[in-house]
Amino acid sequence: MTTPASALSNAVLGVGRGAWRWVGGWWQVLFVGAQLAVLTLSPSSWRGHPRAQVLRHIDEATAPGLPGFTLLMALFNVVVIRIVVVTAFAYGLTQYALDAVVRVLVLELIPLAAALYVAVEYSIAGGSQLYKLRRDGGLQRLRAAGYDPLTHEVLPRVLGAVFAVLLLAALSCVISLVLTYVAVHGFTTAGVASFNRAVGHIFNPAVTLIFVLKTFLFAVAVALLPMANALRDIAHRPSRTSVELQGLVQMLVLMLVIEIASLVGNYY
Repeated sequence: MTTPASALSNAVLGVGRGAWRWVGGWWQVLFVGAQLAVLTLSPSSWRGHPRAQVLRHIDEATAPGLPGFTLLMALFNVVVIRIVVVTAFAYGLTQYALDAVVRVLVLELIPLAAALYVAVEYSIAGGSQLYKLRRDGGLQRLRAAGYDPLTHEVLPRVLGAVFAVLLLAALSCVISLVLTYVAVHGFTTAGVASFNRAVGHIFNPAVTLIFVLKTFLFAVAVALLPMANALRDIAHRPSRTSVELQGLVQMLVLMLVIEIASLVGNYY
């Protein structure tokens, strides 16, 4: 018979074990991230086979999704820009149209969209492949052959995803700014000077620093979390689906924290 005291004790122990697993999971992410940072700065990681692996994964992470993402973001930008500009004109707020478009699209939506796209198209699947390789003993075979699995398997996948996010975000920002200029000033060069002043006023040093840091942290989050989670030993993990789910949940939580911090830095 279960007494109230024993039930309370079991509940407390369950919460404690859950908190310990949560802390252990994030510690594993930080530990793997620190190891990868050291390997990235090590010259030996960029010689021979590891460099070829990095280049291959950069191509796999970037090339297949680049045309589709670029086209999708161009269409999305056209729709959002048109809505914002027409609404601003209708309410006599023309002078705020450019500011609103740049802040909404370039500062907030584009880095988030690029990170989520790479996460869905590449990094989550890459984490699942890494978990399968680890489960089947592939990482142990690499160690037995004298190779470091972090250098030959994990680091190339992480760097490939980071590069893909940064490239897609940069390309989308350029497209967004060009489309915004056309929507506000039309196909003429008469508004280039005023457009540059307005964009430069928005991207002051503090905002630019926050934007760059946020985009980079988004890239690191979507690249690192699925891979680090694939290297963890999670109790009662029945399949690779739970690996993908675990990485996705951690990724969304971390991206939410990063986004909140950037909003606080930009607007408070």
